[in-house]
Amino acid sequence: MAETQQSRVEATGEAAELLRRLTEVHGPVMFHQSGGCCDGSSPMCYPAGEFMTGDADVHLGDLDVPGVAEPVPVWMSRAQYEYWKHTHLTIDVVKGRGSGFSLEAPEGVRFLIRSRLMTQEELRAFSLL
Repeated sequence: MAETQQSRVEATGEAAELLRRLTEVHGPVMFHQSGGCCDGSSPMCYPAGEFMTGDADVHLGDLDVPGVAEPVPVWMSRAQYEYWKHTHLTIDVVKGRGSGFSLEAPEGVRFLIRSRLMTQEELRAFSLL
């Protein structure tokens, strides 16, 4: 029997559609969630490689978006991760302007994070129990 791989992150259908449009214009993209004051704790979408990640960041996983050639990496600052490590994150999109730094800002929408506590199975899969 094939083993099911657990994921920390996913995207809604609306977010996936926006990611398809953004990658058509900008090429491969990535997300970073910092939790800082300037971005209002929204996930920021950048052209892949434009935001430099390092030891202060955690790679949560990659979004496999149908119609997008490359997986979309999702990163979070290590400090923010310490608060959110027990949660499963879903990237969604809503109407309204977000940060001017994120690629979706000119579209009149913004990405946001919806979260839920991980199940016991997910916590075990990520060695959090």
